[in-house]
Amino acid sequence: MNNLLVDFTVDKSTKSVSVIREFNAELSLVWDAFTKPELLDQWWAPKPFASKTKFMNFKEGGRRFYAMVSPEGNENWQIQDYTSINPKTNFKYFSVFADADETPHLPGSNWDLNFTEQNGITKVSITIYNESLERLERMIEMGFKEGFTMTLNELGELLTTLKK
Repeated sequence: MNNLLVDFTVDKSTKSVSVIREFNAELSLVWDAFTKPELLDQWWAPKPFASKTKFMNFKEGGRRFYAMVSPEGNENWQIQDYTSINPKTNFKYFSVFADADETPHLPGSNWDLNFTEQNGITKVSITIYNESLERLERMIEMGFKEGFTMTLNELGELLTTLKK
């Protein structure tokens, strides 16, 4: 990973998680990895889980409905409702667990993703605002830091294979 920034901060006072990660890849490639289902499904789950997008409409007011699939085939569904998109710089969505029929299991969290590039290194800054302290604490207890760190490492590996 040669000196690329990785930062993970939990702030219980604001019920938020901040994740900053640099990738040795151009901004457009990193943006595509976050916004195209065929790329997202290659990395958006910590191994040995897999990501399976049922549908994705990446636009303001659009939705991604996907499952994290365990090696045994158990599906944990999630909804991402896109609330704001500024191409190649920022997008926001509301994330919530759901059942297979798209019934949300509240509370959820608001994700704010920012993308910048300098000298071929793309920095992704993610802030996750939870609707309740209980949800934040449950996320952390469920291993979110370890799982999301593994997931972002998967993205780093994928980007090296996609670079021209």
